[in-house]
Amino acid sequence: MTTFKALLKSLGKVLVTFAVVALIILSIRVTKPDIGKLISSSSKAKDILGQLFTPTTLIKEVEKVTVSQIVPVPCGVVSNPETLTVGPRIIVDPPCGSPKDKVHLHGYDLPPNAQISLRWILPTGGTMSIKQIQADANGEIDMQLEIRPISATVDGVPAQISFEVSEPTGRMIASPALKEVLDAMFVTIFMALIATTIGTILAIPLSFLAASNITRKGWLGTGIYYIVRSLLNIIRSYEPMVLATIFAMIVGFGSPFAGVIALSITTAASLGKMFSESVESIDNGPIEAVTATGANKLQVVRYAVVPQIVPDFLSFTIYHWDINVRISTIIGFVGGGGIGYFLSQRINTLQYHQAGTALAAIIIVVWALDFMSSEVRKQLI
Repeated sequence: MTTFKALLKSLGKVLVTFAVVALIILSIRVTKPDIGKLISSSSKAKDILGQLFTPTTLIKEVEKVTVSQIVPVPCGVVSNPETLTVGPRIIVDPPCGSPKDKVHLHGYDLPPNAQISLRWILPTGGTMSIKQIQADANGEIDMQLEIRPISATVDGVPAQISFEVSEPTGRMIASPALKEVLDAMFVTIFMALIATTIGTILAIPLSFLAASNITRKGWLGTGIYYIVRSLLNIIRSYEPMVLATIFAMIVGFGSPFAGVIALSITTAASLGKMFSESVESIDNGPIEAVTATGANKLQVVRYAVVPQIVPDFLSFTIYHWDINVRISTIIGFVGGGGIGYFLSQRINTLQYHQAGTALAAIIIVVWALDFMSSEVRKQLI
């Protein structure tokens, strides 16, 4: 008999092993891993990861200098400008023309190899960009340009052709991407903070209703207990990203409000469950003592329950704020606003250096908040 049981036990182990192997094989067939494609894409991965790991934080400050020259369109409507012979200048050959005519632009004494934005300054005061060009090593430009009809003289005011020269000053300054990332990161932190606050306020009353030792007394209390418990479980079954997607469609993609609503709901459900378990684990001695004095249910909760649960409630709330900051960085991908939305936009537009800046900010902030919340919880326990 003993031998038969041992045989069955060994057979069971063999069957379990075969079942596990079969599931692994099935998983491989379903997920279709392609190691060859991963290896063949190594150059692409190297390029993307290289940009992600070199975030845009500091850039050289650029001084912009504008060099302009009047271009009468058509000829004779105003006097032709004087031809300059020294300093940064533009010479138009011929000096005037009609729409659709082609003229030659010559630039002299410009910064060598400078990046230049070529544009029209219109008679109305507006500007119209033409193209980006670069001066040669001698600081000169020689190119052909077609006169646009929009550059025609208006009320005696001629248009001007303009070079906006960008010249590095040598001083390092914060990049625009870094400023945008910091702004978006602050939005994410405060989005998590307000969502945690709202969720906590909603969770406190729900936790008492979902605590069996407080509510589950009599048919009415038992009904309330099961209803609240079921509600918390249903809400907790939805990921914040799903709710953020729904509310982003309602209040607008990229709106932090969508993320706040989604996080507030999930936080209320999650903390409600945690708080209720904390309430259920309290010592019944103080409750019996206060009840013996003739106190009603509210007085029992206030004087016998609350003093025991405050440390746990504070610890759970701080911990959940830390969690919400992490989640806030992700729900932005589905339109919830904050740093996640910034990161999603930069990845979709292949601006990987700026995406790397966002990733670096997320890592630093999450690490700092994790350390801070851990230290605060140690002081409360």
